[in-house]
Amino acid sequence: MPKLTDSEIETLKAQLDPLTYAIAFEEGTEHAFTHPLNLEKRSGQYHCKVCGEHLFEADHKYESGSGWPSFFDAADKQAVDTKTDYKLIAPRTEIHCANCGAHLGHVFPDGPEPTGLRYCTNGTVLDFRPAEDES
Repeated sequence: MPKLTDSEIETLKAQLDPLTYAIAFEEGTEHAFTHPLNLEKRSGQYHCKVCGEHLFEADHKYESGSGWPSFFDAADKQAVDTKTDYKLIAPRTEIHCANCGAHLGHVFPDGPEPTGLRYCTNGTVLDFRPAEDES
C-alpha cells in the first residue's frame, strides 16, 4: 500500500513527462539498452523518480546483460513492493515503489549471490544521485 495519499500521488503524476508516466503508472517498459543508467558505474543511490524514495544502492548494481539497470538487492526491503504480473505466458513478479506505487520493473530469481535475485528496473523511473565524492 502506498505511503503517500492518493491526492499526493495525483499531484506527482501530473508533473511527469509522458514516458515516465507510461512506465510508472501504466506499467510500461523502456527499450533494452537505451537508458543511460544501464551504463552508470559511479557509487551513489537510486531513488524513485516520482516520489524520491530511496530504492537501490549503486554497490548492489551489476551488469546482467539484460539491457536494463539491474540490482541484486533493494536498499531496504520495505522500499519495494511486489505483485504477480500475468501479462505474458508465464507469471512474473512486478516491483513497485512502496511509497507511491510507481512500477519499476520486475524481479527474477536468476541474479548473483548473495540474494540470487535480479531487480530488473526501468532507468526512466529511477533518479541516480551520485555519492558526494563522485559528483
